[in-house]
Amino acid sequence: MTQLIIKLFMPKGARPEDPEVRRRCGVLSGGIGIGLNLVLSFSKLLAGLITGSVAMVADGLNNLSDAATSVITLVGFRLAGQQADQEHPFGHGRMEYVTGLIVALAVLLMGFEVGRSAVEQIVAPETVVFSWVACGVLLGSILVKLWMFFFNRGLGRYIQSAALEATAADSLSDTLSTGVVLLSAVVGRFLDVQIDGAAGLLVAIFILKTGWTAAKETLDPILGRPMDPKLAEDVDQLARRYDHILGIHDLVYHDYGPGRAMMSFHAEVPADGDMLELHDIIDTIERDLERKHHIKTVIHMDPIVNDQHTQELKAQVLQLAQEIDPSITIHDFRTTQGPLLTNLIFDMVVPYHFRMTDRETAAEIDRLVKERLGERYYTVATVERSYVWSGE
Repeated sequence: MTQLIIKLFMPKGARPEDPEVRRRCGVLSGGIGIGLNLVLSFSKLLAGLITGSVAMVADGLNNLSDAATSVITLVGFRLAGQQADQEHPFGHGRMEYVTGLIVALAVLLMGFEVGRSAVEQIVAPETVVFSWVACGVLLGSILVKLWMFFFNRGLGRYIQSAALEATAADSLSDTLSTGVVLLSAVVGRFLDVQIDGAAGLLVAIFILKTGWTAAKETLDPILGRPMDPKLAEDVDQLARRYDHILGIHDLVYHDYGPGRAMMSFHAEVPADGDMLELHDIIDTIERDLERKHHIKTVIHMDPIVNDQHTQELKAQVLQLAQEIDPSITIHDFRTTQGPLLTNLIFDMVVPYHFRMTDRETAAEIDRLVKERLGERYYTVATVERSYVWSGE
């Protein structure tokens, strides 16, 4: 169903990374969410007032907040789709993240209010009138919300949108919370046990958990998150396809919204290479990355001595570094030789939450080099933390 709707509402040949496609998906999700949530909210509020169920009224208010957040989603995606301008040279793509965060905060606020009402019902319980019509409303709501979950999840995965994934998670939470309300109504009718307040409190917990998860997922890209390791690996492979690119490092990724990103890294090139040829290669790599990944890239050239003796020393030092931890890499390796000492100058990249401090790591590699390669070697190691997510 989701794929069919996408085909009907998207332009022919649409690509998920296209800002216009993202805008249309956001508007589509927001428009459907507004309509369906308003219908569900009105039905539940009416049924809740008739039966006196605080859990059902809370569920209706939750749907009303969902309608409001659908408006925010719709407006947010329209703003995110705007082109770059003089005041925002990198575009407005982060509005999509801001939209998701606002939705999450609204969900958290509603969860708090629902929880407060539920506690009041537990402290001072009121009789709840059973109604088959109300049960029918709740069952219909569960089916509608399940469809909205699959629909928004499909849209979110299609365009890789944290905001729509948050909306889908909210719909699933609504399905569970409405199921709890329905269960409390049935238990009250057939077992003569009033659990309306407890059901309302459980609904509030569902809502708060959903809001917290959504807030974290949408706040991370706003604050800045590490680069996807699959993307980093692809960038490395693309750059190394070219002659004279000996390696890359210091890969930094800046996210300005889906489909709007900048990246920088250092590319190691032979120190004795032709400068004009190397510059042309770097320009070509930058164009290739923008064409393939839609990322504007700035590459800094690091000239390194590439003779056999230096490469042998680098390989030995790398082996020693990986005895400390297999994930460690080294780059910018060079040597300066004197009559008594040889300086080994290089950078070491360790995982962000590495177990050793930078000073301890540098001291350990220096100890290993002197122990294995000889006292004449002196290391000048700069320890760096990786910008790429390592899964820790």
